[in-house]
Amino acid sequence: MEQPEEEVLISERVLFNGTIIPVTLFADGRIRWSKNGQRCLSMEKEVLGFSIEGSRIRIRAIVESGDGICCVGSKGGLVRKDIVFEPLSEESRRLWCQKLREYIDSLGRPKRLLIFVNPFGGKKSASKIFLDDVKPLLEDADVQFTVQETKHQLHAKEVVQTLDLTKYDGIVCVSGDGILVEVVNGLLEREDWDAAIRMPIGMVPAGTGNGMVKSLLDSVGDPCSASNAVVAIIRGHKCKLDVATILQGETRFFSVLMLAWGLVADIDIESEKYRWMGSSRLDFYALLRILHLRKYNGRISFVPAPGFETCGEASNYKVGSTSKPNISDSKEEEPVKFRQHRYQGPDIQLESLDWRTIDGPFVSIWLHNVPWGTEDTMAAPDAKFSDGYLDLIMIRDCPKLPLLSLMTEMNNGNHVKSPYVVYIKVKAFILEPGPRTEDPTKEGIIDSDGEVLARGNGTYKCDQKTLMAYDTLQITMDQGLATLFSPIK
Repeated sequence: MEQPEEEVLISERVLFNGTIIPVTLFADGRIRWSKNGQRCLSMEKEVLGFSIEGSRIRIRAIVESGDGICCVGSKGGLVRKDIVFEPLSEESRRLWCQKLREYIDSLGRPKRLLIFVNPFGGKKSASKIFLDDVKPLLEDADVQFTVQETKHQLHAKEVVQTLDLTKYDGIVCVSGDGILVEVVNGLLEREDWDAAIRMPIGMVPAGTGNGMVKSLLDSVGDPCSASNAVVAIIRGHKCKLDVATILQGETRFFSVLMLAWGLVADIDIESEKYRWMGSSRLDFYALLRILHLRKYNGRISFVPAPGFETCGEASNYKVGSTSKPNISDSKEEEPVKFRQHRYQGPDIQLESLDWRTIDGPFVSIWLHNVPWGTEDTMAAPDAKFSDGYLDLIMIRDCPKLPLLSLMTEMNNGNHVKSPYVVYIKVKAFILEPGPRTEDPTKEGIIDSDGEVLARGNGTYKCDQKTLMAYDTLQITMDQGLATLFSPIK
């Protein structure tokens, strides 16, 4: 059967490396050249931009490292590559520029970005990553950008709350996951939150965890690198992201990554006292906590996703004491008008849903919105960005040796296969945290998106103020509420 002829946007003979050869731009975005026409670039995946240099045209691309340039390559490091050719007439040059610009514009790529750079996060390398990896690629792609270094915690949230969003096509976080969380919370606390939350957000890994960008890049098999992340932003493809509303009384926190109580929260937060050990502090403190294992009394209630209805015991919706005032004074004088106009959470009739309940004690309760918690922790291998569910990873009891083995399998997600782990999907959740079983005078820590949401009595730095009290809280999901720049599959 005869193959259909490929549609051509422009095809001209040009001067390339001292030789006149044909160059063709096809309607599907391929640029093909060389004497035998075997070399090519994909406008969508590889071409960043182009410039005019006298009579020549310079196409700025980023390609897989390896020999030559082709449209398909193995996943690996990216390298910048320029292709320079000279049309044989001024009219040909004008036509090439027109067709290249029209095609790039048709891809819907961002042209103006606000970039948050967190110089304090992780290894304090964000400023260097911006200069070495982000800035050159954005300049190659003719993307205008405004840089805002964060000065203190919640600075990004404060900026976003009053930002003129019409000036930008997206917001980029050169940081860990913390700045992303601040941006989402800032957008949802605006009066125009419904429009604001549609602003695409991009992530460039420059922090301690980098769970969100790892999840995005791993979903297409790309390594978690700054260059891969920036290219994903430049290409302009987007995906939806679920947002969880954590509610206690009138206090709300909007989560996009995870919530932990018990073992995982204790390791994450209490290991801060060993920061001098670097990244190995987590492994060291995990071993310490397993050897001196804690269990917590409490109760969880949840609305299971289809297929998980047999987990737990049937119960009715009950918010318990979520009306207890929080122990932070930061929102005591919050204007009524502001509370009314910001995002209040999803409109769900929780009373009409089928709830299930499980009583403790518990070793660990872990809720995840995306697969990766950090670059080397695949917490919830079945998690999806916009399925409307949180993945619950629960351990009620586990001997120390199997628990140690289980923790070492978190780099590939195999921990969820353990007989000691319950792994289900839920669309709403209520946590009623209690004290430690071995010492009822001491309570626990509730950690959301890497920050302490609540500290109970006798916990690490329990004298510090937190957004919420160590008491009942409720979590509901809003499917696909936020938007992320995402890589191309």
